[in-house]
Parts: sequence; C-alpha cells; structure tokens
Amino acid sequence: MGKKEFLGLFALLLGACASSNSLPRGDAAYSNFPPPSSESRVNEYQIGPLDVLKITVFQEPDLSLEEVPVDASGDVLLPLIGLVEASGKTGTELSSDIANRLAERYLIDPQVSIIVSESASQRITVEGAVSQPGIFEIQGSSNLLQAMALARGPTETARLSEVIVFRRKDDGMYAAQFNLNDIRTGRSENPEIIAGDIVVVGNSFAKALFRDFLQLSPLLATVFVRLDQR
Repeated sequence: MGKKEFLGLFALLLGACASSNSLPRGDAAYSNFPPPSSESRVNEYQIGPLDVLKITVFQEPDLSLEEVPVDASGDVLLPLIGLVEASGKTGTELSSDIANRLAERYLIDPQVSIIVSESASQRITVEGAVSQPGIFEIQGSSNLLQAMALARGPTETARLSEVIVFRRKDDGMYAAQFNLNDIRTGRSENPEIIAGDIVVVGNSFAKALFRDFLQLSPLLATVFVRLDQR
C-alpha cells in the first residue's frame, strides 16, 4: 500500500469513528445518571441474593455462623428459626429481625450483628478499551472515575469522549454517553455508578491502526513525522 492510499484509508477510518450516535450526552446524560448525592453516600448497603453473611449472636457460639449464603430467593436459613428474608434489608434491619425471632421463644434480649463478607449484588461491569476489563465489586455508592480505576484506566487507544454507561431500571434499559476528559478536568460532573451498571469505553479503531502501523514500520513513523512538520 502506498503512502497516499494509506493516508486515504486513515482519513476514512477517522471519519467513521467520528460518526455521531443517538445516546444522551452532555447535560442530557445526567437525567438518568446523576452525580452521587449526599443521601446516596450515607445509605447503608442493602443485602441481595447470593451475598454471603457473617452472623454473630453475642455469647451464643452455637447460633453464630461464619458463612451464611443468601439464596436466590433472598432468604437465609438459620438455626432454631429457619428461613428469614434478607434481601432488600440492611444489616441493621436483618439483625433486628433475627433478634426478634430469637427473643420470641429462645433467648432473652439477644444481641445480633451482621457483616456482609461477600457481596454478589454490589458488582459492576467495565468493558471495552480499558487495561483490565471485568466484573468488580463496589461498596455502596461509586462513580465513573472510580469504576475506571478498578479497571486500571483506559488504554492508549480509548475514545475518552465515548464512555457509555448502561443501567437497567424497572421500565427498561437506559444508556448515556460521557466524556471522561471533561469529568477528569472538572468541566463535567462525575456520574454515580451503582450496582448492576455496565460501563463500556469506546475504542478508536483509527488510533489502534495508527499505533500498530507505527510499531510495524519505523519508516512509516518517519513519514508521519515529516508530514506533521509541514
């Protein structure tokens, strides 16, 4: 491929990658993906299906359990009292429920504490042009920059202006596009990321192709340096 043909292909790819889409962006993106509020930061974690709990009943080692799985229906199975609904409750609420059930027939003023040792329901997915894509656990409220940090940041070919967040709500799936550069520099708000969200970082095919060609051909790198100097 000659220099002119390659430059033509490169320009064509740049044009294709710059094509617009219909996703909400700018101010419109924050209607369904607002920044974390003071309320969301202080809300206690709600237990979900497949979480694993550590349940301690003070001075009752036979009733204390190191690993109690929450089943797919959101219940836990405990000694003496059987099934207890856990999903959707905070640790404080579940502790109170268990203590009340124990106090009805078995113990006087039981003291119960709950620790979520494994959180299956508090996970997000980060995919696309990031260094370490995958599924990551979050604790409480998070944000887009923190999600990127979990995935060890964008790759050098990432399109930072095309970071898309997907969120499922009761009435369907929502998506919006954010500019990571604007968020990093404070020109845009840092949207809240919640459990179940999917973050996809766009990849610049043209940038990746350009990088690969430069790595394969030092001579081509010299050509682009000369063109840039004109």
